[in-house]
Amino acid sequence: MFAKRSVIGLYTDEEAAASALDALREAGYDQGEYEVLTGTPYPEGTFGEEEPKHTLYRWPLIGAACGFIVGLVLTSGTQLAYPLVTGGKPVLSIPPMTIIMYEGTMLGAIIFTVIGIIIESRLPRLFMGAYDERITEGYIGVTVTTSEERVGTAEEVLNASGAEEVKRGWENN
Repeated sequence: MFAKRSVIGLYTDEEAAASALDALREAGYDQGEYEVLTGTPYPEGTFGEEEPKHTLYRWPLIGAACGFIVGLVLTSGTQLAYPLVTGGKPVLSIPPMTIIMYEGTMLGAIIFTVIGIIIESRLPRLFMGAYDERITEGYIGVTVTTSEERVGTAEEVLNASGAEEVKRGWENN
């Protein structure tokens, strides 16, 4: 695996940060190599970035299916393991099973939704890259995480696009 370095450029103006992203695209950096960090919520696409794709809607569906299957196996397995024939009724009693299967479906959907939110939010971020505390004070940070050879080019592009300061981050092996 190649060593990657991270560099951050700090901006006070939205237009300057947007022009930095345009300059990075022109310099040949992919969408996954740079990121905008702000302490202020901006609408999607303010800086010219693509809208992020997510698959959060799949998580509750998968969780609901898993919960339903677990509820079905649990109830039918319990009734088959301890068969009590009462009054000629069938061993598998469907109405009580539906309650447990419903509860299992809801529990699975909720648990998988929470897991999906954590994963889709990219938490925990083991390697965030370069960061500056001034981002929480109103600065806009543009981070570039790329190979060791291209860090110098990224610094030049960020400086040329009007960054107030450019700092290097740490290595990611």
